[in-house]
Amino acid sequence: MQITDLPFGLTDWSKVARSEHKGEQGKAFWQTQSFGSLRVRMVQYTPGYLADHWCTKGHILLCLEGELHTELADGRRFVLTPGVSYQVADNAEPHRSSTDIGAKLFVVD
Repeated sequence: MQITDLPFGLTDWSKVARSEHKGEQGKAFWQTQSFGSLRVRMVQYTPGYLADHWCTKGHILLCLEGELHTELADGRRFVLTPGVSYQVADNAEPHRSSTDIGAKLFVVD
């Protein structure tokens, strides 16, 4: 990732609008800020959430609250708890998310 032409700035996430994204089960609420080609999000998953697709977008993701289950298309599974992150490249390893108890994430992609 190369970040260019981005002056110093603050984001007050309490003032960023939320958008709703339905999963196969449950919902995700995104607060999104875009800086050129860089997208930065705060994502809240409801308990019982299951993604409705396999994602191929690259991300750097940090779990802030709750517990996130990440499944890779090759069958590997990972659990993120607060303070644990993952990173994956674009078109590298399809992945999907789920949570039993809900989760709050900070995502850069």
